[in-house]
Amino acid sequence: MAPDEANRCRFQPGAAAGHYESYFLRANHPQRALAFWIRYTFFSPEGRPQDAVGEVWAVYFDGEDQSIVAAKECFPLAECRIGRHGLDIGAARLGFDDMSGAASTLAWRMAYTTPQAPLLLLPPKLYDAALPRAKALVSAPGALFSGALRVNGADIDIDGWLGSQNHNWGSRHTDTYAWGQVAGFDGAPEVFLECASARLKLGPFWTPSLTLVVVRIGAREFSLNSLSQSVRTRARADFFSLEIDARAGDVRITIKLRAPRSAFAGLAYDNPPGGVKTCLNSKLAACDLTIQERGQPTRSYTTQHRAAFEILTDREDHGVPVLA
Repeated sequence: MAPDEANRCRFQPGAAAGHYESYFLRANHPQRALAFWIRYTFFSPEGRPQDAVGEVWAVYFDGEDQSIVAAKECFPLAECRIGRHGLDIGAARLGFDDMSGAASTLAWRMAYTTPQAPLLLLPPKLYDAALPRAKALVSAPGALFSGALRVNGADIDIDGWLGSQNHNWGSRHTDTYAWGQVAGFDGAPEVFLECASARLKLGPFWTPSLTLVVVRIGAREFSLNSLSQSVRTRARADFFSLEIDARAGDVRITIKLRAPRSAFAGLAYDNPPGGVKTCLNSKLAACDLTIQERGQPTRSYTTQHRAAFEILTDREDHGVPVLA
């Protein structure tokens, strides 16, 4: 998929069908336990297109001070603009190589590179299909960010922070999921991991876990993400950890993601059909990745605090404060 197509906005203002569409950007300091997550979103409730809004979200994670700052601002659709090469939500701007904006006590102005082709979490043909209702891809894996971030009046220099620009959209949020991403492991900046495990509710029944794994190492990509593969892959998740065991042909990939409760921000996500989901969001998680190929030495990669890790849930017993 070409970058322009990966970033093409699917939101149609005025349409009665519910819709959410998010472009989020995240990165970690090259060595320190510091990270940011910035999200530009359009949200339109089902049957009420006149109530559609643009949203700007920002979270700063400081693992050294054990603090998280989070904010959200909403704007009427009349104050938003969708263009071929970017979008504006209020005074916040997202170009597909730079961004600027502010939300409460957070403000940013950064440029970022797009050195790699988009990475698809789903098989390509599913992006134009009716199902699944929620789509996700990585428009710019391995993006390098530079610029400035202001948090509670303090300026933070962003210089060579490694992360990604991502694009999600759909008519409703996935019922429940665990998602992980690593843009460069410790000592292995060329390794990019994207994984997710979801369950869907069909009437009163829940599907088994459907789990997708894509790993890119330089020019090589392992895509264990077909529908049949997603059912075979084993996954186990709770609020603060995810373990995946994916096997296909001569390849076995195992993943372990984890973070303490204190490393998560709770975020309230409105769902187009109605109701609110809670996203437990951390950008300072640990991750262990192992790749075994028949006839090849086992490759192992780890990071102590560079993994993105999210849980989407309806439950309220997680103990994570909802900050925005």
